[in-house]
Amino acid sequence: MRVSMAQVAAHAGVSAQTVSRVANGSPRVDPATRARVEASMATLGYRMHRAARALRTGQTRTIGLVVSTLASVGNSRMLQAIADAAAERDYALAVVTVAGARDIAEAFAQLRDQGVDGAIVLNEATRLARDTAPPADLRLVVVDSPPDDRFAIVQTDHAGGARQATQHLLELGHTTVHHLAGPAASFAAQERERGWREALIDADAAVPEVVRGDWTSRGGHAAGAALVDATAVFAANDQMALGLLRAFSDAGRAVPDDVAVVGFDDVVDAAEYRPPLTTVRQDFDALGARAVEALVEVIESGSTAPAHTMPTELVVRASSALR
Repeated sequence: MRVSMAQVAAHAGVSAQTVSRVANGSPRVDPATRARVEASMATLGYRMHRAARALRTGQTRTIGLVVSTLASVGNSRMLQAIADAAAERDYALAVVTVAGARDIAEAFAQLRDQGVDGAIVLNEATRLARDTAPPADLRLVVVDSPPDDRFAIVQTDHAGGARQATQHLLELGHTTVHHLAGPAASFAAQERERGWREALIDADAAVPEVVRGDWTSRGGHAAGAALVDATAVFAANDQMALGLLRAFSDAGRAVPDDVAVVGFDDVVDAAEYRPPLTTVRQDFDALGARAVEALVEVIESGSTAPAHTMPTELVVRASSALR
């Protein structure tokens, strides 16, 4: 049975109007009263009726997520992070996937039909959003994108993390570092490649030809043949690094004795690889929370949130070692 505002009001000893103000985030409630009402809501299990609130405020407290695919580890982790962050702010989440550029407009249309207050566009789908004119009345935050005045941007410091990984391998005594890159159209892959390249140039080290993969462990394994003579490889994500570890093992090359490998992401299983993978950690939880925070700021204030870049951390494990 749904708990009513009247029941919350009686429990908290306030008027129903005060409960309504608290539920709708009105500033016209003193902190002590707000805390008492929120405690009563929690005790009674009160949940705001979204349809009724939408009629009163013009907002559904629903946000959309546009993603190219949920098959990749990074995208699935971001989905979880965004869903958790939205729930903490009492926003529902509607997810739409797109398979190609012709579908991005339809994705936006689907979200508008669902009455979302705004949307987050994730990773590879951001390229589609940049190439298509987004609806003027749909508030957007994109994750991983070059500067664009049409929407707010939240991103990981991909170039900085790649630089850390490359410098780490150079400091171990390797004369250069090869790179297993992600898809050419991916902003994250472009930035990681840029950080790798700049680190080599700054160290006056040779810049080998890039070997390109597709973010998957299978793609990483296939790329191994082109990297079999390398002594150090920075892979643009952990899944490709996993395939690369198997490729080196198949070729009789020991990691890290013959070749050192560093990945990017620090997926949950990275520490369980054989050997445990040195990698660049990006904080998916913090990234998702910041994307939701930026979108809510845009929705509730009408202003565009400033661009925000999340730092990375190099996590050293056994796949890289002193030479």
